[in-house]
Amino acid sequence: MLNFDPDRFLSIQGTAVSLATDIRTAVAGAIADGAENVFFLGAGGAGILMQPAFNLLRRASTFPAFLELNAEILEEGHVHLGERSIVIIPSLSGTTAEAIEIIAYVKERGATVLSFTKDAQSPVAQASDTTFTVPAADDTSSESFYVQSLYVALAIMAERGEYADWDRTVAELQQLSAGLLAAKEAFEPRAATLAAELAAGEDYHIITGAGSVWAEAYYYGMCILEEMQWIRTRPVHASDFFHGTLELVEKGVSVISFKGEDASRALSERVEAFVPRVSDRLTVIDTADFALDGISADVRAFVAPAVLATVLERLSAHIEQVRRHPLDVRRYYRRLTY
Repeated sequence: MLNFDPDRFLSIQGTAVSLATDIRTAVAGAIADGAENVFFLGAGGAGILMQPAFNLLRRASTFPAFLELNAEILEEGHVHLGERSIVIIPSLSGTTAEAIEIIAYVKERGATVLSFTKDAQSPVAQASDTTFTVPAADDTSSESFYVQSLYVALAIMAERGEYADWDRTVAELQQLSAGLLAAKEAFEPRAATLAAELAAGEDYHIITGAGSVWAEAYYYGMCILEEMQWIRTRPVHASDFFHGTLELVEKGVSVISFKGEDASRALSERVEAFVPRVSDRLTVIDTADFALDGISADVRAFVAPAVLATVLERLSAHIEQVRRHPLDVRRYYRRLTY
């Protein structure tokens, strides 16, 4: 595979998968100490990657969960944020200014802070009550963050008697790293072909998804194609596609549909049925196309965002080559003061 080290990948994702017991212990301790809600507070892409876990809790648990923007919390506050809150802070570098600032804010209010970083000595890690460290980088962090936040959601539900399959799920997820690697290998030829198609002279791409994979549609458009490749995108939830965005679709307009394995597939399929009527540029990437040996249907639905992230990394590697634009080149991010 192009510019890829499988041993490094397996090591990083294996570390993330192995954190199940530690995360549940931290969550159980916070609940035992009286925690009554959980806040997912990430800046930018890291915050987007918390959406599937938040949505799982919102739909399947009575434990109050909030997904908020750090900047808005700092300006406006939040009536539910306080000493009975668990706060989840993802920051890959552990040096993100917004993450450092929000930790100080929530700690002043007595909240318990759990963070996900790659560096246990980073400011975010050091300021947290508990930090979980996975030595990931931009090309491996999405899967890691998806898995760790999933463990938080399932641990909360398990502690409250709302999820009886914790042990089975954790056991199955021990196979995830190998399954993700196999998905990469299977997708590699298509990634090369798609990169040539998607990177050649497009004004923009409409990217859509629903359910647990909507986060990846939003993330891939904003944080990869826009930030890392300066390609204009329009991420739109599949349920909202028919409330405005459909009017932009015409012949030659690129629409990319990400499809997961929960009940929301029907929303994506509605988009996929419409687009070919007016455009010849529909691309569908479906997690159901990948084997994931040893992982059952319900757990597959949980990890669909990680599967998309892992195959899209292959697409990004090829787009980088086609465009001769390194993924780590920025014009403004962390280069200017704003």
